[in-house]
Amino acid sequence: MDMHEFWGVIEAARSAVTADKPFADALGDELAGRTKGDILSYQERFDEVHEAVYRWDVWAAAYLIGGGCSDDSFMDFRAGLIALGRDWYEKAAACPDSLARHPAVIDAARALHDEAVFDEDANYAASYAFERLTGDDHAFYEAWDAYKSPLERHGQDADNMGEDFDFDDPEEMRRRLPQLSALYLRDTGH
Repeated sequence: MDMHEFWGVIEAARSAVTADKPFADALGDELAGRTKGDILSYQERFDEVHEAVYRWDVWAAAYLIGGGCSDDSFMDFRAGLIALGRDWYEKAAACPDSLARHPAVIDAARALHDEAVFDEDANYAASYAFERLTGDDHAFYEAWDAYKSPLERHGQDADNMGEDFDFDDPEEMRRRLPQLSALYLRDTGH
C-alpha cells in the first residue's frame, strides 16, 4: 500500500463516520474488508505518518489543545491528526499552529473541552480489523512481528524531535504557537 492508497483508506473511513459510528470503527470496517497483507501494509504506512509528527512543536500543540499531554496522550493526538485526513494532517505537520483554524479545535476551545483531535482507538484499528478477519486477538501482533524484520523496525527518536521547549511557559507557547495560544491560554495560565 502506497501513501496515496493509505490516505484513500483514511478518507473512505472519514466518509463513513456517523453519529453512531466514530472514525476508528469506520476505519476498522474499511480495513476488515481488505486482505491481511493490506492491513499490515496499512499499519506500516500508519506508523510512518504517526512517527513523522513525533516532534516537540506538535506535542506543544497537543499540550495546549488537551490541557496537558502525556506520552500516551500524544500517541492518541497523532492518531487523531491522521483521522483528520491528509489535508489537515499535512497542514499540522507543516505548522502545528494551523490547527487553531480547525473547526473541532475552535469549538472545543470555546466549550473548554479538551478531547478535540485525540483518537486513541484509531491507533488500534488495524489490529481490530485483523482480529475480525481471523477471530484471534493475538493474530495481528504475530503477523506484524513476522512482517517487519528487526532491522526494519524504527521507533520514535527524541533526537529527531526538533527543539525542546517549556510547554508550561506561557510566553514561550505564545511565541511558538500564537494562534493556539490565543484560543487556549488565559491571562491566568492554561
